[in-house]
Amino acid sequence: MQLGTRWATGAEPPASVPALLRPAIAAVEARGLSGHWTLTWLEGRATAELDAGWEVLQTSSGEVVARPFED
Repeated sequence: MQLGTRWATGAEPPASVPALLRPAIAAVEARGLSGHWTLTWLEGRATAELDAGWEVLQTSSGEVVARPFED
């Protein structure tokens, strides 16, 4: 796992956040959630985790998924 960066909701995501994740990140933020995102990389795929309990990730098939954290 490689740690990327952190940023606050409502702020412009850093340039290191892949373009394909940005629409899903915006959709999660549109729910009115606040907090900080953390970008990490696992097996070459980006995951953005919002400390309010959501994640946006790219699956191994290339699909982008936004979902609440699984317990």
